[in-house]
Amino acid sequence: MNAERDLSPLTPGVVRALTDKLYEKRKVAALEIEKLVREFVAQNNTSQIKHVIQILSQEFALSQHPHSRKGGLIGLAACSIALGKDSGLYLKELIEPVLTCFNDADSRLRYYACEALYNIVKVARGSVLPHFNVLFDGLSKLAADPDPNVKSGSELLDRLLKDIVTESNQFDLVGFIPLLRERIYSNNQYARQFIISWILVLESVPDINLLDYLPEILDGLFQILGDNSKEIRKMCEVALGEFLKEIKKNPSSVKFAEMANILVIHCQAADDLIQLTAMSWMREFIQLAGRVMLPYSSGILTAVLPCLSYDDRKKNIKEVANVCNQSLMKLVIPEDDEIDEAKPSAIIPAEPTSEESLSKPEAVTTGESQNELDVRALNQPLFFPCSCERIQVTLNLDGIVQVLDYHLSDTSIGMMTRIAVLKWLYHLYIKTPRKMFRHTDSLFPILLRTLSDESDEVILKDLELLAEIASSPAGQTEEGHGPSDGSDVRPGPVELHVPARAGQLSSSSTKGLECSPSTPTMNSYFYKFMINLLKRFSSERKLLETRGAFIIRQLCLLLNAENIFHSMADILLREEDLKFASTMVHTLNTILLTSSELFQLRNQLKDLKTPESRNLFCCLYRSWCHNPVTTVSLCFLTQNYKHAYDLIQKFGDLEVTVDFLTEVDKLVQLIECPIFTYLRLQLLDVKNNPYLIKALYGLLMLLPQSSAFQLLSHRLQCVPNPELMQTTDNTKPSTSFKRTAASNIDYTELLQHFEKVQNKHLEARHQRAGRAEQLDRRVVL
Repeated sequence: MNAERDLSPLTPGVVRALTDKLYEKRKVAALEIEKLVREFVAQNNTSQIKHVIQILSQEFALSQHPHSRKGGLIGLAACSIALGKDSGLYLKELIEPVLTCFNDADSRLRYYACEALYNIVKVARGSVLPHFNVLFDGLSKLAADPDPNVKSGSELLDRLLKDIVTESNQFDLVGFIPLLRERIYSNNQYARQFIISWILVLESVPDINLLDYLPEILDGLFQILGDNSKEIRKMCEVALGEFLKEIKKNPSSVKFAEMANILVIHCQAADDLIQLTAMSWMREFIQLAGRVMLPYSSGILTAVLPCLSYDDRKKNIKEVANVCNQSLMKLVIPEDDEIDEAKPSAIIPAEPTSEESLSKPEAVTTGESQNELDVRALNQPLFFPCSCERIQVTLNLDGIVQVLDYHLSDTSIGMMTRIAVLKWLYHLYIKTPRKMFRHTDSLFPILLRTLSDESDEVILKDLELLAEIASSPAGQTEEGHGPSDGSDVRPGPVELHVPARAGQLSSSSTKGLECSPSTPTMNSYFYKFMINLLKRFSSERKLLETRGAFIIRQLCLLLNAENIFHSMADILLREEDLKFASTMVHTLNTILLTSSELFQLRNQLKDLKTPESRNLFCCLYRSWCHNPVTTVSLCFLTQNYKHAYDLIQKFGDLEVTVDFLTEVDKLVQLIECPIFTYLRLQLLDVKNNPYLIKALYGLLMLLPQSSAFQLLSHRLQCVPNPELMQTTDNTKPSTSFKRTAASNIDYTELLQHFEKVQNKHLEARHQRAGRAEQLDRRVVL
């Protein structure tokens, strides 16, 4: 410091004053430096000006001595004041040493550095913008300074810099964005507040289009939204709100695709405010961008579906998620079924891809079954569909089905979510059946398991979906989309026709409606469904007891009732578990006789006028033989009274159990119901219905003296002229005989089949009783 030649043109007095510990002396030295530099400016002596700045920087501002550093800072500020409008020529040399002092351990020195930079910036104004990034970087550090004086000084400098940026039209936004993207991830509250304040300022400047770079900072904004400070959260809400307003005003210039996965991630946030805000953005994106969002459907569904089961504590999130779900569903159209998936992606970028997205596709899914979001689509820019350049978007159906399958398989998921998943699958089968049938074999097991759900509403939606699968023309095996080779195929030759539903049948299927139930035009999944449904009932007897009738009745509404009963009877005919077969036949018979949904089928069976109805009767009869009482009731329904009487005669050879008598009791109760009104009226015509009366007397003789016995006895007492019940060989054939003879049904063969099936049941009961007796003996021993 004593080497005067090294510090010239500064005089020794100025040098001593600059290093003095007293601020007043350093200020006097600064005034001398200002005067000296003004002279150099007047002489246009740039070399001497640079030399003075270099001395103040190297020998003072960057000195090891704290007082020298303070002197250097005030000296540099004095130089800037002296340079005036010419300070822009020397800004790099003036700013760098001052910014270095921002990191000083002495808080007073950091304050002086802030004061010096304020004076430099105030003089240079717009000339500092080329150095904005380094100034912003330094200020962002001071914003989190623990010393209140330093923080106060930095706020003054910050306001000055904001005024300059607002006034200028030369701000380099492109150069600033990387720094903003880096700093936005700071965890310090003051730094976050500083960042948000700058974003709000830049948003307000008309000449600065920050919306173009929103994908770069959106993730950071959502992270700041989760700050513990209410003030910061509020500021961030305002900033995001302003961006959203801008998006709604100019949707055609928004890079929706680049922000889709960022929203997907934050739609799954644990923080309610973040989740609600992200979900609200997602709702707007889907409605504004339309099909541009389709490649991200699997990620969106991953985020949205769980929210649909939220309770009232998160009612707002649930409502917005529901709108997102409905809007996204509407984007899937029939044309998506026609796009050839074998071709390369139809999303063609019109310009080079931008920087790598902040959000990785793996981050938007949970669970191994959902980690295949359309990666190709993530890294390719998509554009607003209303723009002049329309770009075709491919539906990533595989990813969507994976997500839906995962949520349906998750037993912890809420009821509303399961319903939404089933609605989605149904919608996809309606809009894109050809592609969806490629996934049917993998979906089928979980859809069958869903029939055991606790919610009736879930079961209804599940049945609607299964009915659509079973009746869709796209499921025809001849089209190559039937069950795979490893799937459960039909064990027998019976094939059924497809019922007309919602005008979805092809001409060939419609033709099948006019044919018998054995017409080979049935969707291959229908029979597979019937087989697996009966297997489900067999393995879960509780399901059969509690929901069996409900499920079958709903299926009769959704599909063709004749097909259902025909196919189930055919399957039960080969059932090895005879006890289950008997129980299932009893359930089906109860539904057949009592359900309003089967009124038309009952009428069809009542008269047996057509070959189809007689074919159905024979098919049902053979399976109904698993249960003697149900077989008699079927004969009553079809007015085969003579055969009913013959069957009851055989009951004497059967093992009469309490369960058997209970079923006879129920049949008597059923005869008194509106279903059998026609039968009771036929009792008036004793001459033409002698076997009806005999059959009823047969039931009466089987019953013990119970309430059912009294009920039937009273009914038979009302029959007029009991003497007319006697029949002779020369009695004129009745109309019922004519109908029976005309039906060409081999009742002798049916009766033999009944005896054969009942013998099997008797043998099975004895085997079960023998096993039970052996088990009891083992327990005693």
